[in-house]
Amino acid sequence: MPAPPCASCHKARAALRRPRSGQALCGTCFCAAFEAEVLHTVVAGRLLPRGAVVAVGASGGKDSTVLAHVLRELAPRLGISLQLVAVDEGIGGYRDAALAAVRRQAARWELPLTVVAYADLFGGWTMDAVARSTAGSGRSRSCCTFCGVLRRRALEEGARLVGATHIVTGHNADDMAETLLMNFLRGDVGRLARGGGLGSPGEGGALPRCRPLHLASQKEVVLYAHFRRLDYFSEECVYAPEAFRGHARDLLKLLEAARPSAVLDLVHSAERLALAPSARPAPAGACSRCGALASRALCQACALLDGLDRGRPRLAIGKGRRGLDEMGPPGLHRGQVQTPASEAVPSF
Repeated sequence: MPAPPCASCHKARAALRRPRSGQALCGTCFCAAFEAEVLHTVVAGRLLPRGAVVAVGASGGKDSTVLAHVLRELAPRLGISLQLVAVDEGIGGYRDAALAAVRRQAARWELPLTVVAYADLFGGWTMDAVARSTAGSGRSRSCCTFCGVLRRRALEEGARLVGATHIVTGHNADDMAETLLMNFLRGDVGRLARGGGLGSPGEGGALPRCRPLHLASQKEVVLYAHFRRLDYFSEECVYAPEAFRGHARDLLKLLEAARPSAVLDLVHSAERLALAPSARPAPAGACSRCGALASRALCQACALLDGLDRGRPRLAIGKGRRGLDEMGPPGLHRGQVQTPASEAVPSF
Protein backbone atom coordinates (compact mmCIF):
# COMPACT_ATOMS: atom_id res chain seq x y z
CA MET A 1 0.00 0.00 0.00
CA PRO A 2 1.46 3.40 -0.96
CA ALA A 3 2.14 5.93 1.77
CA PRO A 4 -0.59 8.56 2.28
CA PRO A 5 0.03 12.17 1.29
CA CYS A 6 1.58 14.48 3.85
CA ALA A 7 -1.14 15.96 6.07
CA SER A 8 0.63 19.33 6.05
CA CYS A 9 1.80 20.10 2.51
CA HIS A 10 -0.51 17.62 0.73
CA LYS A 11 2.13 17.23 -1.97
CA ALA A 12 4.86 14.83 -0.89
CA ARG A 13 4.21 11.34 0.38
CA ALA A 14 4.25 10.94 4.15
CA ALA A 15 7.49 9.47 5.50
CA LEU A 16 6.29 8.89 9.06
CA ARG A 17 3.41 9.07 11.48
CA ARG A 18 4.19 11.16 14.53
CA PRO A 19 4.40 8.73 17.45
CA ARG A 20 1.95 10.59 19.68
CA SER A 21 -0.46 12.36 17.35
CA GLY A 22 -0.49 9.81 14.53
CA GLN A 23 -0.24 12.68 12.02
CA ALA A 24 1.26 11.55 8.70
CA LEU A 25 3.99 13.95 7.55
CA CYS A 26 6.76 14.07 5.00
CA GLY A 27 10.29 14.51 6.33
CA THR A 28 10.45 18.22 5.46
CA CYS A 29 7.15 19.08 7.15
CA PHE A 30 8.01 17.00 10.21
CA CYS A 31 11.29 18.88 10.69
CA ALA A 32 9.53 22.22 10.26
CA ALA A 33 6.90 21.21 12.83
CA PHE A 34 9.57 20.00 15.26
CA GLU A 35 11.48 23.30 14.98
CA ALA A 36 8.26 25.30 15.41
CA GLU A 37 7.45 23.38 18.59
CA VAL A 38 10.90 24.03 20.05
CA LEU A 39 10.53 27.72 19.13
CA HIS A 40 7.18 27.81 20.92
CA THR A 41 8.73 26.17 24.01
CA VAL A 42 11.49 28.78 24.13
CA VAL A 43 9.27 31.80 23.44
CA ALA A 44 6.29 30.78 25.58
CA GLY A 45 8.57 29.85 28.46
CA ARG A 46 10.66 33.02 28.05
CA LEU A 47 13.73 30.85 28.29
CA LEU A 48 16.23 32.78 26.16
CA PRO A 49 15.94 36.59 25.97
CA ARG A 50 17.15 38.46 22.92
CA GLY A 51 20.86 39.14 23.08
CA ALA A 52 21.55 36.06 25.19
CA VAL A 53 24.89 34.30 24.75
CA VAL A 54 23.88 30.65 24.99
CA ALA A 55 26.24 27.86 25.98
CA VAL A 56 24.99 24.62 24.42
CA GLY A 57 26.08 21.56 26.36
CA ALA A 58 27.52 19.48 23.50
CA SER A 59 28.18 15.80 24.16
CA GLY A 60 28.19 14.57 20.57
CA GLY A 61 25.06 12.46 21.21
CA LYS A 62 21.76 12.72 19.41
CA ASP A 63 20.02 15.03 21.89
CA SER A 64 22.69 17.72 22.13
CA THR A 65 23.31 17.46 18.38
CA VAL A 66 19.64 18.02 17.57
CA LEU A 67 19.43 20.83 20.12
CA ALA A 68 22.44 22.65 18.66
CA HIS A 69 21.14 22.25 15.10
CA VAL A 70 17.63 23.49 15.94
CA LEU A 71 18.90 26.48 17.93
CA ARG A 72 21.28 27.35 15.10
CA GLU A 73 18.27 27.40 12.75
CA LEU A 74 16.24 29.49 15.20
CA ALA A 75 19.02 31.82 16.38
CA PRO A 76 18.25 34.67 13.92
CA ARG A 77 14.58 34.69 14.98
CA LEU A 78 15.41 34.46 18.67
CA GLY A 79 18.21 37.02 18.50
CA ILE A 80 20.72 34.84 20.35
CA SER A 81 24.29 33.71 19.77
CA LEU A 82 25.56 30.19 20.41
CA GLN A 83 28.71 28.73 21.95
CA LEU A 84 29.29 24.98 22.04
CA VAL A 85 30.73 23.78 25.36
CA ALA A 86 31.86 20.16 25.61
CA VAL A 87 33.03 18.33 28.72
CA ASP A 88 35.83 15.76 28.66
CA GLU A 89 35.04 13.46 31.58
CA GLY A 90 38.14 11.35 31.00
CA ILE A 91 36.48 8.08 29.92
CA GLY A 92 38.95 6.04 27.89
CA GLY A 93 37.70 4.50 24.66
CA TYR A 94 34.49 6.53 24.73
CA ARG A 95 34.84 10.26 25.18
CA ASP A 96 37.50 10.80 22.50
CA ALA A 97 35.15 9.52 19.79
CA ALA A 98 32.26 11.61 21.12
CA LEU A 99 34.42 14.76 21.20
CA ALA A 100 35.49 14.07 17.62
CA ALA A 101 31.81 14.20 16.63
CA VAL A 102 31.40 17.51 18.47
CA ARG A 103 34.41 18.98 16.66
CA ARG A 104 32.98 17.91 13.29
CA GLN A 105 29.68 19.58 14.17
CA ALA A 106 31.37 22.79 15.27
CA ALA A 107 33.37 22.97 12.04
CA ARG A 108 30.37 22.18 9.84
CA TRP A 109 28.09 24.71 11.54
CA GLU A 110 30.84 27.31 12.08
CA LEU A 111 30.11 27.52 15.80
CA PRO A 112 32.81 28.26 18.41
CA LEU A 113 33.68 25.25 20.56
CA THR A 114 35.28 25.13 24.01
CA VAL A 115 36.25 21.86 25.73
CA VAL A 116 36.71 21.70 29.50
CA ALA A 117 38.13 18.61 31.23
CA TYR A 118 37.46 17.05 34.61
CA ALA A 119 41.20 16.51 35.06
CA ASP A 120 41.86 20.26 34.80
CA LEU A 121 38.92 21.38 36.92
CA PHE A 122 38.94 18.75 39.64
CA GLY A 123 42.54 18.27 40.67
CA GLY A 124 43.34 15.44 38.29
CA TRP A 125 40.20 13.37 38.86
CA THR A 126 38.72 11.77 35.75
CA MET A 127 35.76 9.40 35.55
CA ASP A 128 38.09 6.47 34.96
CA ALA A 129 39.97 7.44 38.14
CA VAL A 130 36.69 7.77 40.03
CA ALA A 131 35.62 4.33 38.84
CA ARG A 132 38.91 2.82 40.03
CA SER A 133 38.60 4.59 43.38
CA THR A 134 35.05 3.35 44.00
CA ALA A 135 35.46 -0.16 42.60
CA GLY A 136 36.19 -1.78 45.96
CA SER A 137 33.92 0.39 48.06
CA GLY A 138 30.52 -0.87 46.99
CA ARG A 139 29.97 2.39 45.10
CA SER A 140 31.09 1.33 41.64
CA ARG A 141 27.50 1.51 40.45
CA SER A 142 27.35 5.17 41.41
CA CYS A 143 29.65 6.42 38.65
CA CYS A 144 26.71 8.19 36.99
CA THR A 145 25.96 10.00 40.26
CA PHE A 146 29.53 11.30 40.44
CA CYS A 147 29.57 12.16 36.74
CA GLY A 148 26.22 13.95 36.78
CA VAL A 149 27.26 16.27 39.60
CA LEU A 150 30.74 16.96 38.25
CA ARG A 151 29.50 17.40 34.70
CA ARG A 152 27.01 20.02 35.82
CA ARG A 153 29.78 21.95 37.55
CA ALA A 154 32.12 21.57 34.57
CA LEU A 155 29.47 22.86 32.17
CA GLU A 156 28.92 25.87 34.42
CA GLU A 157 32.66 26.58 34.44
CA GLY A 158 32.87 26.20 30.66
CA ALA A 159 29.89 28.50 30.11
CA ARG A 160 31.44 31.20 32.30
CA LEU A 161 34.72 30.79 30.45
CA VAL A 162 33.07 31.72 27.12
CA GLY A 163 31.04 34.58 28.61
CA ALA A 164 27.68 32.85 28.30
CA THR A 165 24.57 34.28 29.96
CA HIS A 166 22.50 31.09 29.69
CA ILE A 167 23.06 27.34 29.50
CA VAL A 168 20.92 24.90 27.49
CA THR A 169 21.01 21.11 27.66
CA GLY A 170 19.49 18.44 25.45
CA HIS A 171 17.26 16.66 27.97
CA ASN A 172 14.18 15.36 26.15
CA ALA A 173 10.79 14.31 27.52
CA ASP A 174 11.88 10.71 28.04
CA ASP A 175 14.88 11.88 30.08
CA MET A 176 12.60 14.02 32.23
CA ALA A 177 10.12 11.19 32.80
CA GLU A 178 12.93 8.78 33.72
CA THR A 179 14.33 11.27 36.22
CA LEU A 180 10.92 11.76 37.82
CA LEU A 181 10.51 7.98 38.20
CA MET A 182 14.00 7.68 39.69
CA ASN A 183 13.28 10.39 42.23
CA PHE A 184 9.99 8.78 43.24
CA LEU A 185 11.60 5.36 43.56
CA ARG A 186 14.41 6.78 45.70
CA GLY A 187 12.08 8.93 47.76
CA ASP A 188 14.17 11.97 46.89
CA VAL A 189 11.87 14.76 48.04
CA GLY A 190 14.43 17.49 47.36
CA ARG A 191 14.79 16.62 43.71
CA LEU A 192 11.06 16.06 43.31
CA ALA A 193 10.55 19.61 44.55
CA ARG A 194 12.95 20.94 41.90
CA GLY A 195 12.25 18.48 39.09
CA GLY A 196 9.45 20.17 37.15
CA GLY A 197 9.54 23.08 34.75
CA LEU A 198 11.71 23.96 31.83
CA GLY A 199 14.86 24.78 33.76
CA SER A 200 16.30 26.76 36.64
CA PRO A 201 16.40 30.55 36.92
CA GLY A 202 20.00 30.75 38.11
CA GLU A 203 19.75 31.08 41.86
CA GLY A 204 22.74 31.93 43.99
CA GLY A 205 24.71 33.39 41.10
CA ALA A 206 24.52 30.26 38.92
CA LEU A 207 23.76 30.82 35.24
CA PRO A 208 20.14 30.24 34.16
CA ARG A 209 19.60 26.82 32.57
CA CYS A 210 16.84 25.51 30.35
CA ARG A 211 15.84 22.43 28.37
CA PRO A 212 14.25 23.44 25.04
CA LEU A 213 13.62 19.76 24.12
CA HIS A 214 11.74 19.23 27.40
CA LEU A 215 8.52 18.24 25.57
CA ALA A 216 10.10 16.43 22.60
CA SER A 217 10.00 12.63 22.71
CA GLN A 218 13.17 10.62 22.19
CA LYS A 219 11.62 8.98 19.12
CA GLU A 220 11.06 12.34 17.45
CA VAL A 221 14.55 13.54 18.36
CA VAL A 222 15.92 10.48 16.55
CA LEU A 223 13.60 11.08 13.58
CA TYR A 224 14.69 14.73 13.33
CA ALA A 225 18.35 13.69 13.34
CA HIS A 226 17.58 11.15 10.61
CA PHE A 227 15.76 13.53 8.28
CA ARG A 228 18.32 16.30 8.80
CA ARG A 229 21.12 13.78 8.24
CA LEU A 230 22.91 14.87 11.39
CA ASP A 231 26.25 13.36 12.35
CA TYR A 232 26.24 12.23 15.97
CA PHE A 233 27.89 9.72 18.29
CA SER A 234 25.57 6.89 19.31
CA GLU A 235 27.54 4.53 21.54
CA GLU A 236 26.48 4.12 25.16
CA CYS A 237 28.83 5.22 27.93
CA VAL A 238 30.83 2.31 29.32
CA TYR A 239 29.51 3.06 32.84
CA ALA A 240 25.84 3.40 31.85
CA PRO A 241 24.84 -0.31 32.09
CA GLU A 242 25.28 -0.24 35.87
CA ALA A 243 23.29 2.96 36.37
CA PHE A 244 19.97 2.98 38.23
CA ARG A 245 18.51 5.06 35.38
CA GLY A 246 18.42 1.92 33.24
CA HIS A 247 15.80 0.38 35.52
CA ALA A 248 13.67 3.53 35.32
CA ARG A 249 14.03 3.46 31.53
CA ASP A 250 12.84 -0.14 31.34
CA LEU A 251 9.86 0.65 33.55
CA LEU A 252 9.00 3.68 31.44
CA LYS A 253 8.99 1.56 28.26
CA LEU A 254 6.50 -0.83 29.87
CA LEU A 255 4.30 2.07 30.95
CA GLU A 256 4.46 3.65 27.48
CA ALA A 257 3.50 0.37 25.82
CA ALA A 258 0.35 0.26 27.96
CA ARG A 259 -0.31 4.01 27.77
CA PRO A 260 1.35 5.91 24.89
CA SER A 261 0.93 9.24 26.66
CA ALA A 262 2.80 8.04 29.78
CA VAL A 263 5.97 10.05 29.07
CA LEU A 264 4.27 13.41 28.68
CA ASP A 265 1.83 12.60 31.49
CA LEU A 266 4.79 12.17 33.83
CA VAL A 267 6.46 15.35 32.57
CA HIS A 268 3.31 17.40 33.13
CA SER A 269 2.80 15.75 36.53
CA ALA A 270 6.26 16.98 37.57
CA GLU A 271 5.34 20.51 36.51
CA ARG A 272 2.24 20.44 38.72
CA LEU A 273 3.69 18.54 41.67
CA ALA A 274 3.19 20.33 44.99
CA LEU A 275 4.76 19.11 48.23
CA ALA A 276 3.31 19.59 51.69
CA PRO A 277 5.08 22.39 53.60
CA SER A 278 6.56 19.86 56.02
CA ALA A 279 8.12 17.92 53.12
CA ARG A 280 9.72 20.86 51.35
CA PRO A 281 13.52 21.07 51.53
CA ALA A 282 15.11 23.83 53.56
CA PRO A 283 16.23 26.95 51.67
CA ALA A 284 19.65 26.50 50.10
CA GLY A 285 22.69 28.32 51.42
CA ALA A 286 26.26 28.66 50.19
CA CYS A 287 28.89 25.94 50.09
CA SER A 288 31.47 26.58 52.81
CA ARG A 289 34.32 25.77 50.39
CA CYS A 290 33.54 27.13 46.94
CA GLY A 291 30.55 29.40 47.56
CA ALA A 292 28.20 27.44 45.30
CA LEU A 293 24.53 27.11 46.15
CA ALA A 294 24.17 24.15 48.52
CA SER A 295 21.51 22.54 50.69
CA ARG A 296 24.17 21.44 53.22
CA ALA A 297 27.53 22.70 54.43
CA LEU A 298 29.19 21.40 51.26
CA CYS A 299 27.77 21.49 47.75
CA GLN A 300 27.48 18.13 46.04
CA ALA A 301 30.57 18.61 43.91
CA CYS A 302 32.82 19.49 46.86
CA ALA A 303 31.35 16.66 48.95
CA LEU A 304 31.99 14.09 46.23
CA LEU A 305 35.53 15.31 45.61
CA ASP A 306 36.27 15.42 49.31
CA GLY A 307 35.18 11.80 49.71
CA LEU A 308 37.38 10.76 46.81
CA ASP A 309 40.38 12.65 48.17
CA ARG A 310 39.93 11.01 51.56
CA GLY A 311 39.80 7.60 49.92
CA ARG A 312 36.32 7.17 51.37
CA PRO A 313 33.88 7.56 48.44
CA ARG A 314 31.06 6.16 50.55
CA LEU A 315 31.04 9.43 52.47
CA ALA A 316 30.56 11.42 49.30
CA ILE A 317 27.00 10.37 48.51
CA GLY A 318 23.95 9.14 50.32
CA LYS A 319 23.77 8.99 54.11
CA GLY A 320 27.51 9.49 54.44
CA ARG A 321 27.08 13.16 53.53
CA ARG A 322 26.31 13.76 57.22
CA GLY A 323 29.83 12.79 58.15
CA LEU A 324 31.30 15.25 55.66
CA ASP A 325 29.08 18.11 56.77
CA GLU A 326 29.89 17.58 60.44
CA MET A 327 33.63 17.67 59.76
CA GLY A 328 33.47 21.31 58.78
CA PRO A 329 35.38 23.10 56.00
CA PRO A 330 39.12 22.38 55.98
CA GLY A 331 41.45 24.31 53.72
CA LEU A 332 41.91 24.00 50.00
CA HIS A 333 41.99 20.36 48.95
CA ARG A 334 43.35 18.65 45.87
CA GLY A 335 39.97 18.15 44.21
CA GLN A 336 38.48 21.58 44.84
CA VAL A 337 37.33 23.49 41.79
CA GLN A 338 39.93 26.13 41.01
CA THR A 339 37.52 28.94 40.14
CA PRO A 340 34.72 29.52 42.69
CA ALA A 341 31.30 29.56 41.06
CA SER A 342 27.76 29.23 42.30
CA GLU A 343 25.97 26.01 41.52
CA ALA A 344 22.33 25.07 41.78
CA VAL A 345 21.89 21.65 43.35
CA PRO A 346 21.56 19.30 40.36
CA SER A 347 18.17 17.87 39.55
CA PHE A 348 19.20 16.21 36.27
